[in-house]
Amino acid sequence: MMLPLLFMFLALQYSSSAYSFDRSHCSTKAEVNVYKDGDMVVAAFFPLHSIFFDPITEDPSTENLYHQLDIKNYQIVLAMVFAIEEINMNPHLLPNVSLGYDIYNVLYNEYSTLDKCITWLSGKKYLSNYNCRKEMKSIAVLSGVSWTISAQIGTLLGLYKYPQLTIGSFDPTLNNHDQFPDLYQMASKDTSLASGIVLLLNYFHWNWVGLIVSEGQKGVQIISDLRAEMDRNRICVDFVEMIPVSEVSFLAKKQLNPTRVLKSSANVIITYGDSDFLRGFLSYSRQTLVTGKVLIMNSQWNDIINSENFILQSFHGSLIFSHRHKEISGFRNFTQTLHPSKYPEDFYLKRFWFYFFNCSFADDDCTTVENCVPNVSLHDSPNNYFDKVMTEYAYNTYNAVYAVAHSLHEMLLHQAEVKPLGKAEELMFSAWQLHPFLKDMEFTNHAGEQVNLDEKMKLNAEYDILNYWNFPEGLELKVKVGQFSPYGPLGQQLSLSEDMIEWATGITETPQSVCSESCSPGFRKSLPEGNVACCFDCILCPENEISNETDADKCLKCLDHQYANTDRNHCLQKSMTFLDYDDPLGIALSCMALYFSALSALILGIFLKQQDTPIVKANNHTLSYILLITLNCCFLCSFLFIGHPNTTTCILQQTTFGVLFTVAVSAVLAKTITVVLAYKVTAPGRRIRWLLVTRAPNFIVPICTLIQIVLCGVWLGKSPPFIGTDAHSEHEHIIILCNKGSVTAFYCVLGYLGTLALGSFTLAFLARNLPDAFNEAKFLTFSMLVFCSVWLTFLPVYHSTKGKVMVAVEVFSILASSAGLLGCIFVPKCYIILFRPQMNSIQGLRNKIHYRYKA
Repeated sequence: MMLPLLFMFLALQYSSSAYSFDRSHCSTKAEVNVYKDGDMVVAAFFPLHSIFFDPITEDPSTENLYHQLDIKNYQIVLAMVFAIEEINMNPHLLPNVSLGYDIYNVLYNEYSTLDKCITWLSGKKYLSNYNCRKEMKSIAVLSGVSWTISAQIGTLLGLYKYPQLTIGSFDPTLNNHDQFPDLYQMASKDTSLASGIVLLLNYFHWNWVGLIVSEGQKGVQIISDLRAEMDRNRICVDFVEMIPVSEVSFLAKKQLNPTRVLKSSANVIITYGDSDFLRGFLSYSRQTLVTGKVLIMNSQWNDIINSENFILQSFHGSLIFSHRHKEISGFRNFTQTLHPSKYPEDFYLKRFWFYFFNCSFADDDCTTVENCVPNVSLHDSPNNYFDKVMTEYAYNTYNAVYAVAHSLHEMLLHQAEVKPLGKAEELMFSAWQLHPFLKDMEFTNHAGEQVNLDEKMKLNAEYDILNYWNFPEGLELKVKVGQFSPYGPLGQQLSLSEDMIEWATGITETPQSVCSESCSPGFRKSLPEGNVACCFDCILCPENEISNETDADKCLKCLDHQYANTDRNHCLQKSMTFLDYDDPLGIALSCMALYFSALSALILGIFLKQQDTPIVKANNHTLSYILLITLNCCFLCSFLFIGHPNTTTCILQQTTFGVLFTVAVSAVLAKTITVVLAYKVTAPGRRIRWLLVTRAPNFIVPICTLIQIVLCGVWLGKSPPFIGTDAHSEHEHIIILCNKGSVTAFYCVLGYLGTLALGSFTLAFLARNLPDAFNEAKFLTFSMLVFCSVWLTFLPVYHSTKGKVMVAVEVFSILASSAGLLGCIFVPKCYIILFRPQMNSIQGLRNKIHYRYKA
């Protein structure tokens, strides 16, 4: 039901234009050619009439085909006539030689093209390879606008070596001199078009597009060029549709399947092809409503697009890359003063007047129009059907006529030097003789632009970027919104006025065409397996890594003295820190060190005051004093670890700690040995009393300490501690601390200290139950148990922490082990001295011994 309604709508659309379906004899009558005589004639084969089948019956039979004048291509004829008239009036170019024209209409198929070409060659139809004309004045052939027409004519004319100049877009296929040895292309090269399109895509940040191109070498080449440029700029293609030209010919009934285009997530579609392909593609797509898509077209669209080819503004807002060229002075005035009476041989011009200005034909021969609207010109055509600005094809035609004229002029001058010529009638020569002069032809046209027929010397085309406006319907404006020049400075090749662009129907702001939304700073792109580069996921940068640009491929790690902010998009400078006295941890450790230092000093004072009492004298009070003073120094040495490190404190930290604890542990060892010796002396028959008398245990402390001092000396001599930094332990800080220098030396010091402690603990444990008054063996055992437990716990905890906490663990271990020695050895004695003084006497000592033996 919908299809017949659609055809009825199209029929009404076509019938609204009087020139489309006027079936009178004169409106459908087409002459074979438009001919104007001259000494030399330039022939041309252009598609000036289109034919189509009746959209109501959809019957492509001959009786239901209708002619339609192609207004866009008719401007090509006018450019050719204008150029020939200029040359004929120019006394410096081909003087005394007039040029004429012989123009044939061809359709977009092989039969029509070859039929007209054979008619031109033979003078009559169907007499191939036989010339019925008395003389052949044609010196060159212009052809176009499509590749199909030029290739078909070129194949035939190659047999006769006629010079052929094509006005269509530059095609590498036609550049094959083995296949087309006598063909010259007027258009500039399109090799920079891919770069221009990709620059436009980059300008709008479009990286997800579709491609619709014609099949064949040219289509494959543009896809290759576009793909290469897109890969370099990280632009991806959602789909590629390659349509054979034969499938989009003007009589094709099969409609283009729009499903892939309409369902694609790409909002930008690049279409490329010559006029033959594009005309058929428009015929296919005119029944498809395309909204929300931006079409990027090549220059051929500029010459064929008009409102009859589509429905509901599907191409409104399209962007067209049109070859840039300067305006030819005088052409606008020429077209404005045209009238059928001025060119009676041009039946196309009469038909134009008949279509648009309500004329009628005066006779059945269709040679004269009458009753027309007075004082009108082509510029007054309704809906601006006639383009007042010279199109690219018309510009190429103008240059082609001048190329033939300049070549002919040079050839005549060359012949005049060899042999003087007489009348114009004696100018007969073979057309192939023009080739040497056309081959290297180079001249400057009236617009001041260089024209070169040598393809090796041709420049790449420069482009105007046009925005097609057709809303409201019938506006049909092509507004220049930018330009692209491959010769511009890098970064300035593309210029665009974005505020002038009218976007496609349904789009109110600059459209987006991306497969995935951009990854903001702080994230990086992650490409799932099997996806193209433009379809990605966004992943937050890892800790201490950032990305400070959109769509970053990878995150950058901050330098050691920097850290990443919470958004992971900027590196901030780390502040310097250390275990300071203002730090809560530093305050707590300082207070503990002062407290225990004061406590040890207090105990030492008590012992000095009670030095004559039994409990103080027992077990060598000299060792007790040494131990108390050493423990006091151990508490105070923790301050070497707190505060801003410097070279002195770094050297003193570990060496002072190692030496002081060696003194303390060796003093405990000496006290333990003293206990054991005291027991042995009291036993009957023992002869080691001299050891106690000579105070031999007191030598244990300096001997053991001397060994540790030697170890520390070797440490300081080989690899002493120094000031270092830790940039990794804390996220926002660089920790200043002391590097131990030689780790081996550090563990040697600890190992030696641990050996002394283990020996003291073992000996004290074995002597813990010796029956003696004020026996310290149990207290020494507990003190060394605490000491060893602290330092055995210290090792794994120390290695599992970093930064300030590592320093705090070492300080805490120093304080805890020192406090363990102080508490386990001296607190019980202080308790007796202060709270049980009766036990700290000779009588109390006897009672204790008596009680022990009684028990």
